[in-house]
Amino acid sequence: MPAAHAALVTRTQSVADPRDSYLLLTPLGQAMWVDDPGAATTFDSMREATRAAMRLPANLRAYSLPREPELALAKLH
Repeated sequence: MPAAHAALVTRTQSVADPRDSYLLLTPLGQAMWVDDPGAATTFDSMREATRAAMRLPANLRAYSLPREPELALAKLH
């Protein structure tokens, strides 16, 4: 069985604003979008993050990404 890797749900704001924002689920289950991947909700696997992204409205175009590379890239900026 493949190893699970922590993941985030992200979306690109728009073509005019290509910055990513990351899903933060509140304790009440509400979705908020944050600029900091370190503050975003961490999912146990890419599969779980993909499931969460698929539950969001289609116009958000959300998708999952591995957490560690996103955190590393955020430190470079």
